[in-house]
Amino acid sequence: MSAHEEHHVARPRFDVADAAPLLLDARGVVTSWTGAARRLLVYSAAEAVGRGLADLLGERDAARVPELVEHCRAHGGWAGLLTVRTRDGRPVSVMARLVRAEDGAGPARLLLLLSELSGAAGWDLDRGMLEQLVQSPIGIAIVDRDLRYVWSNEALTQFGGGSPHQRLGLRISDIQPGLDTDRMEDRMRHVLETGEPVTGYEHVGYLRSAPHRETAHMMSFTRLEDEHGQPVGVYYTVVDITELHRARRRQALLDRGGEHIGRSLDIMRTAQELADVVVPGFADFVTVDLLEPVLRGAELAPGPLRDVDPLRLRRVAQRSAQANVPEAVVTIGQTAAYAAGSPPVRCLSTGTSWHEERLDPLAREWATNVPEGKEATFVELGLHSVLIVPLRARGITLGITLFYRRHPQEPFDEDDLALAEDIVSRAAVCVDNARRYTRERLSALVLQRNLLPRRLPEQDAVEAAACYRPADELTGLGGDWYDLIMLSGARVALVVGEVLGHGIQAAAAMGRLRTAVDTLAALDLPPDEVLGHLDDLVARSASEEVTGADPEGGDEAGTLGAGCLYVVYDPVEGRCGMAAAGHPAPVLIAPDGSITFIELPQGPPLGVGGPPFEAVELALEEGSTLVLHTDGLLTHSTQQHFADADRDRLRAALERPAPSLELRCQDVVDALVPAGPHDDVALLMARTRRLDAEHVASWDLPAAPEVVADARRSATRQLAQWGLKELTFSTELVVSELVTNAIRHSAGPIRLRLIRGHALVCEVFDGSATAPHLRHARTTDEGGRGLLLVSQVADRWGTRFVPDGKIIWAEQSLAGHTG
Repeated sequence: MSAHEEHHVARPRFDVADAAPLLLDARGVVTSWTGAARRLLVYSAAEAVGRGLADLLGERDAARVPELVEHCRAHGGWAGLLTVRTRDGRPVSVMARLVRAEDGAGPARLLLLLSELSGAAGWDLDRGMLEQLVQSPIGIAIVDRDLRYVWSNEALTQFGGGSPHQRLGLRISDIQPGLDTDRMEDRMRHVLETGEPVTGYEHVGYLRSAPHRETAHMMSFTRLEDEHGQPVGVYYTVVDITELHRARRRQALLDRGGEHIGRSLDIMRTAQELADVVVPGFADFVTVDLLEPVLRGAELAPGPLRDVDPLRLRRVAQRSAQANVPEAVVTIGQTAAYAAGSPPVRCLSTGTSWHEERLDPLAREWATNVPEGKEATFVELGLHSVLIVPLRARGITLGITLFYRRHPQEPFDEDDLALAEDIVSRAAVCVDNARRYTRERLSALVLQRNLLPRRLPEQDAVEAAACYRPADELTGLGGDWYDLIMLSGARVALVVGEVLGHGIQAAAAMGRLRTAVDTLAALDLPPDEVLGHLDDLVARSASEEVTGADPEGGDEAGTLGAGCLYVVYDPVEGRCGMAAAGHPAPVLIAPDGSITFIELPQGPPLGVGGPPFEAVELALEEGSTLVLHTDGLLTHSTQQHFADADRDRLRAALERPAPSLELRCQDVVDALVPAGPHDDVALLMARTRRLDAEHVASWDLPAAPEVVADARRSATRQLAQWGLKELTFSTELVVSELVTNAIRHSAGPIRLRLIRGHALVCEVFDGSATAPHLRHARTTDEGGRGLLLVSQVADRWGTRFVPDGKIIWAEQSLAGHTG
């Protein structure tokens, strides 16, 4: 055998220098022996030559000798694993290479090369196990340094690309052009260069053998090295994990839907979140259409829709995998009308889903109100498979969702339908929540200007806290209200009232009544006169209202029969005046903690007519607490007066200590009102303050023009004592104009008073009952600009009448002043 032939035979598998060669004749008898063979098998040349190859092999392999010799004669060679026995009977696993060796002088002989495998990791396996590897259901292949196939098993055929024989010499990019083979080959090259194996590499794509079905595979790459550690190729395996991939994708889609759908209580946004979640991962085009009443937050009849022709919905969301949504024939916000008997109508009328794996290419879009020029068949829209799932929540049908796929996506199947139903059912609950919220929110928006004050204003007269608990906790709306209104002269009005009924209608009526009270309070009238004007207003309003049922079938709630308690407290005088119209009297907590139920004459409820309202005036010590409440705090009947047991309960609740007035107010409500009251409850507590001589300065002035200068000087000195010199100019102007006005238009004594609190108040009293009027003087007039100037420098000004005359006042804010 020539050196060229020997090199050609040995190179593919192992180096001849490390192998034990021996020659056999055509019958498989040893004819030549080598030192390497003697070292491997321990036989001497004399003992080995003349023996049959079967005598040197294990029992199982000995029977295969005729088959191996015949295979070598027919195909020119054979390679595989054998088990040989040494002279002492010890089995040795070897890699065997059997080839024909011809010298032209006689019959062909056989060259057998044996290489011991006990030192090579993994090669000391049973030959039967290695043959099973070839039959493994896992795709296995070996590529050389150029990434060309040199071997693959039959299992790899299931992934396309041809048989093992057809793959030889080709690259994966040659046999699977549709796959992202660049990334695969990049990983193979990385393995060749670094020797680092790649395991668990997942590839998703479309195989040539299944061009319309997305498949997923898990691949692992390992470098093959020769005995010198040099890379000779890459060994890789392929496992089909398509079903696992789909299951994970379905779960991921459900998780994404749970995370992203329903993040707000906006109906259209929630619907759009549904479309955004499923495109493009699940569908190529999605539309969401809702019934018109859903968008208004209206209540719907339970169950599927019946006898609706034509069916009109509103397109609230859509999403396409392509830019500009080319498939849409109806845009968001437009009406989507579907023909009678069409699949969308059937789904809404039956409440069940529907799917079509292959749409009829000639079928037209089911919508009937398609704008001119947009009519198209499904094939023209590029759509070939559809799912229709109704949005149903809590037994109510809200609308429908349509899912479409286009080529080359595979059609929807039953598993896809189940997944779509799961996602839509979750989204439907979110849409229904948004619908319910919309119903209440729309009502609240109408009433937002008429609801309770968000916080009580800061002022000098009282420390106040309030608590409100509606019977309708869902909307937070009711007919009870409280208010604290700032009046002139540092005084405040404390108001508590209630309108018959609960919920939205009662809140609307309450809002109207509260606005009327605010308006009347601005007139600085005594409490009984405020209630008198309020009574006239309610009676007149009730006579103008149209009686009967409201459009939605509920009872109309109005202000007729409402109750109101109006209290005015003056922190300078320390006096309090109050009057009630069909409302419980307040409770007084003295500074020493003693509790008194004020005896207040009860006037009739507002608007029902009766005797005039009576006011009561009290002198209050500083630190006294007034407790104003509606009857829902104690009674749960129509009675207007508390029973003795109710008063005992209220007294016990008020006697409990609390670190602050706000907490005390909350504790009283928690102690007396159940978690779900059947009547609205409003509680207002006000602890009185006093403005002493350090905050109030007054001067009695004669009705003479020369006192104006004295009044200005007195006011200037007082401002200096209070550290308010920056207000000297504006205050001198106000004092001068108001005193001058009193001297000119009234008779009798004049009194000037300055009050320093959150604002600087200047008051001028005179005995006249004539109200001043602001007017714009002409350029030729010598006077008439006094009140106009006052209105320019003061934040607010006005007039209030007292029993012996009137008071003109002007107020300047002290915000930003450090005095």
